[in-house]
Amino acid sequence: QVQLVESGGGLVQPGGSLRLSCVVSGATFADYHIGWFRQAPGKEREGVSCISRHDGMQYYASSVKGRFTISRDNSKNTVYLQMYGLKPEDTAIYYCAATRSSCTGTDFGSWGQGTQVTVSS
Repeated sequence: QVQLVESGGGLVQPGGSLRLSCVVSGATFADYHIGWFRQAPGKEREGVSCISRHDGMQYYASSVKGRFTISRDNSKNTVYLQMYGLKPEDTAIYYCAATRSSCTGTDFGSWGQGTQVTVSS
């Protein structure tokens, strides 16, 4: 059973940066596409970014494109989400999730517990 643990959230001022980490265990890391999602209070969960398992292709929501960068380190079983130029509307709980099928699919079956990101002055 694949397990995911996020870290790196916190309170940051508008325009600041944070790097989130997602450590994956319990399965062969290279078999999984890993996505980042977020959910703000009173809003639906939305996909933020995803990185594919084989070629490292990256996908981004339009709201974060150019500000966020996703990467993976297969030697550390870790996926990172580097966030720059943070805005108050980026405030949410950020989750990482794993799927063996596709970054563009919806069947992310394994999820982490989430890490809170708050952007406020």
